[in-house]
Amino acid sequence: MFWQDIVTEITLASGKKFEMIRPAKLLSGGCINQGYQLFGSNISYFIKLNRTDLLSMFNTEAQALREIASTSTIRVPLPITTGITDNYSFLVLEWLEPDREIQGNWTKMGENLAHLHSISVGKNFGWQQDNNIGTTPQINHFSSCWADFFANGRIGYQLKVSRGIFGDKEIIVQSVKSALNDHQPSPSLVHGDLWSGNAYFSSDGEPTILDPAAYYGDREVDIAMTELFGGFPADFYQGYNRVAPLEHGYPQRRDIYNLYHVLNHFNLFGGNYQMQAQNMIQQLLRNT
Repeated sequence: MFWQDIVTEITLASGKKFEMIRPAKLLSGGCINQGYQLFGSNISYFIKLNRTDLLSMFNTEAQALREIASTSTIRVPLPITTGITDNYSFLVLEWLEPDREIQGNWTKMGENLAHLHSISVGKNFGWQQDNNIGTTPQINHFSSCWADFFANGRIGYQLKVSRGIFGDKEIIVQSVKSALNDHQPSPSLVHGDLWSGNAYFSSDGEPTILDPAAYYGDREVDIAMTELFGGFPADFYQGYNRVAPLEHGYPQRRDIYNLYHVLNHFNLFGGNYQMQAQNMIQQLLRNT
């Protein structure tokens, strides 16, 4: 049974004997992976499952979690191991029990994210390797120019995946470059997929983020996505700006950055995201 394979890998990776004491609990909320809580006698783990050919997606997620954790700025679940069974690829993470009773300190969440973004990561945008946004490949070839990196590696790639449905790819990419050309941010380690479902408070009240699609980019991409699906509480933005105030022109860049995620949602799920992306592209073209 594949659960026993995962139990064996946990024992090998942790150096401590682990045994399941009851069946794994299927968790709700995941639209990309299957999520489970795996119970031991005095410890639990969070397990992600997907197709066997997506192991690299889990490996790069584990790498991103380790890199964020190494900054000691904001909590993430620590990766334990990854691997493949007969039927699934899997990622084993530290189980951080969510706080189900209180709203949480959103000011601290914002401050901690700002501290993450304030750490110098060099002069180039990109990452050590390509990874994924959902299951879509995310291209991370290093570049010294943010406008080129985002226009080509983010918007351009999503337009390529959508196969011309949104019009002339080169015109749209050039409009993104023109809109971002005068903006020259310093690279920050960004979460890359920071919507409300990827932020919560653990049982000790500590702000926690998970499911990163990390790279070195403009820190504003994270703040932009927090506003895409309903927004975070106002205290979050107050806390963030107290530590690292956003630069002039952020509202205009926000919509360009969020176009990336809307295009990706269309490529993954279809539906109404097509009209939303089309409207955003039309607005971009009118403004450039």
